[in-house]
Amino acid sequence: MFAIFRKEISGFFSSLTGYIVIIVFLMVNSLFMWVFPGEWNVFDSGYAGLDTLFFLSPWVFLFLVPAVTMRMIAEEKRLGTIELIYSRPITEREIIYGKFLASVSLVLLALLPCLIYYFSVYLLGESPGNIDKGGTLGAFIGLFFLASVYASAGIFASSLTDNQVIAFVIAVFISLILFIGFDSFAYLPGLKNLDEFVIRLGINEHYKSISRGVIDIRDVVYFVGVVAFLNEVTRFHLVSRKWKNKK
Repeated sequence: MFAIFRKEISGFFSSLTGYIVIIVFLMVNSLFMWVFPGEWNVFDSGYAGLDTLFFLSPWVFLFLVPAVTMRMIAEEKRLGTIELIYSRPITEREIIYGKFLASVSLVLLALLPCLIYYFSVYLLGESPGNIDKGGTLGAFIGLFFLASVYASAGIFASSLTDNQVIAFVIAVFISLILFIGFDSFAYLPGLKNLDEFVIRLGINEHYKSISRGVIDIRDVVYFVGVVAFLNEVTRFHLVSRKWKNKK
């Protein structure tokens, strides 16, 4: 698993992929928080907080994370190197989790420079230090969990095809459904009595819950469970494909 992890991390930073992801993530958030005028601008809002970062980041990651994961298995299948990996003493689960850990490591590297935003807002307030520290920490943790689900969805999408563009589109679609799809479904006619249950099936409700600064074990279990489920579905697909090719 760690051999796969090292291979993917090396691939991110030996090409421009890793650098582009981090730069685009930071640039988009920086422009809206500090440059573009409007309600999302920290100076214009008159409120020393990171609400803009935590509102925009799920949407930025919605496209950036699938862009990272789209090649992970699709490219291996296109080049035929997936068969070479199978010939090594490594299981499908180790392949998937090696790639998954590499993806979330890149997400973490993109989030770390956001501490600059935190310290900037911390110092810029009318009363320096007047910022909700618990809520901010919870929001960072929630954002990491959210991006982890996107990574699992992206790896699953990449396992379905050898075309990176198709893998990207499928990953964005799955991630979008998980993020806001259930919120929309909950208000369909006939689901009035189940709306709260349906909403809690989606990422957004749990992300907002953690962002309040209270780490509820139910939210953590939800994120870990969704990641594990998507990774196991990916493993099942790879195993079934391998057995098909052997026949």
